[in-house]
Amino acid sequence: MTQTPDHARNHDRRRMALYGWMLASPALILLTVFAFLPAGHALWQSLFTRTTSRRPARFAGLDNYIYLFEDPTFLKVVHNNLLYAAVTIPASIAIALVMALWANQALRGRAFLRTAFFVPTMLPMIAAANLWLFFYTPDIGLIDRITGLFGAAPVNWLGQPDTALWAVIAVSVWKEAGFFMVFYLAALQTIPPDLREAAAIEGASRATYLRRVLLPLLMPTTLFILVNALINSVKLIDHLFILTKGGPDNASKLLLYWIWETAFSYFDRPAAAALTCLVLLVLGLIAVAQFRGLDRRIHYR
Repeated sequence: MTQTPDHARNHDRRRMALYGWMLASPALILLTVFAFLPAGHALWQSLFTRTTSRRPARFAGLDNYIYLFEDPTFLKVVHNNLLYAAVTIPASIAIALVMALWANQALRGRAFLRTAFFVPTMLPMIAAANLWLFFYTPDIGLIDRITGLFGAAPVNWLGQPDTALWAVIAVSVWKEAGFFMVFYLAALQTIPPDLREAAAIEGASRATYLRRVLLPLLMPTTLFILVNALINSVKLIDHLFILTKGGPDNASKLLLYWIWETAFSYFDRPAAAALTCLVLLVLGLIAVAQFRGLDRRIHYR
């Protein structure tokens, strides 16, 4: 019995589909166990009231979500996180690009320069935060010592509502820029030098070459870094434990720290689960918008 062409094509299609699912199955199993199931459990838990020794949990619907939007602390934390993301994401990406362009030049001591840029990334979070405590300590910190030479009064950078969040932002930008620089540096080294020579023959300036050639070719790397920077902007917690603990008066409190505090300091697990679900929802929507909006404008070689 001979197979018809349609039957053979269907057989090959099913075989390729089975092969694809077999390749994807390890990742799907890990995602299901460590991402989808915990997210589903958090969603389910967010629909119940807080359990106490005298009162078991009961179904509350969307009450936890409604309470969050009526809580001034939640609104303050969201504002802090939006400001934190709006500053750290563009600042760290721009500084990383400048550092990568600089470290990609044919300079003497280039290896030392690249290492110096990458050192903050290698430091553990807690060590980096302790290092910056030395800078921020009033009167005896490095910043106050330098500004004191010009007659400026000491500033309690971490103890004032106006400066606490900005002090945390500076630490994050300092630490993340070196990490993102590595990706830009790797991408720059894949760009053929012929393009620079062709641009020079055409009389293009360095700024034109950067704007018309380098930046479009770096867009896939920029999209990858942008997604990672966005994720990092909502998962900062280590620095806050060392630097401010969210204070003073919630001035530097961010979402992940607020979730931890709600779950393990106030033991309000349903409220923490509702916060987690909101963060997952917002991050998912932003990721979809990024990939749908930016991915179409990116030129992949």
